[in-house]
Parts: sequence; structure tokens; C-alpha cells
Amino acid sequence: MTRDEFMAAFGGAYEHSPWAAKRAFAADLNSPCCVIPAMGKVVDAASADEKDALIKAHPDLAGKLALSGALTASSTQEQAGAGLDQCTPRELKKFQKYNKAYAEKFGFPFIVAVKGMSRKDILKAFKIRLKNSEAEERKTALEQIHKIAAIRIGGWFDANT
Repeated sequence: MTRDEFMAAFGGAYEHSPWAAKRAFAADLNSPCCVIPAMGKVVDAASADEKDALIKAHPDLAGKLALSGALTASSTQEQAGAGLDQCTPRELKKFQKYNKAYAEKFGFPFIVAVKGMSRKDILKAFKIRLKNSEAEERKTALEQIHKIAAIRIGGWFDANT
């Protein structure tokens, strides 16, 4: 795989952070069991500022960007897969309330790999994680970001092999 092909395939695996794919590129990375850990190591080795930017690059769940259709294609698909595009007005208010409370407490958006989760599951996760410390949530956010990237990378291989 060339660098351009790798960037086209995996440049969006980490939300608005193509630097992860750029740094992880190697021509022999040709399966998810190679690409996922290579990109994960790059992100883990990134500076604190880069990690903060990566965390803050994620959109709110069922937030303004989703409502306006301004999410990345991957985020749109993931949020729709969890039914976030079908929230009732009451559920939207809950998401807005939790997004705001979370951002005020931690300074970054709530991040969870929504694949396989329902709206109810996600709202429950908000309640639980709002009780955590900032350090716990920063660690959890990065873990969830790695899960999201792994799902995206695996999906690419499923669709292209």
C-alpha cells in the first residue's frame, strides 16, 4: 500500500487527526492486526497537546454538528447506528444536558464507541462517567478513541478485502 493509499484509507480513523496515519505509515501494514496497533502506538506516543487536540476533535453525541449534518461521514454513520439520529425531543434534551455538564466538568466532549450501544446505554454511560475524575475521563476518552479507530480500520478492511 502506498502512502497516499494508506492516508486515503486510514487518515480519518482518528477523528480530524490524519497525523496518526501519517506517522504510522509503513508499506507492509496490510491487515487490521498490524494497522490498529501501529496507529495506537503513534497516538499513545503523541504529546499531551496532540492528545488533547485529538480528544477535543470529537463531536458531541446527538449534538449541534449532528443536528446540522456537519459530522464526518464516519461519525454520522456511527451515531446513526446507535439511533442517535432518531432521538425523541426528550432524549435530545437529555443528550444536550449531559453534553453540557460533561464539557463543563472535564473541558472536552464525552467520547464513547457507540457501536452496539443504544441511546439508553449511552445516556447511562454519561451518568456513570460524570462521577469520574478528570484524569480517569482523559484516560477513558483515549481508550474509547482507540476503540473507535479500531472499528473504523476493521470496517475498511472488511469492505476492501
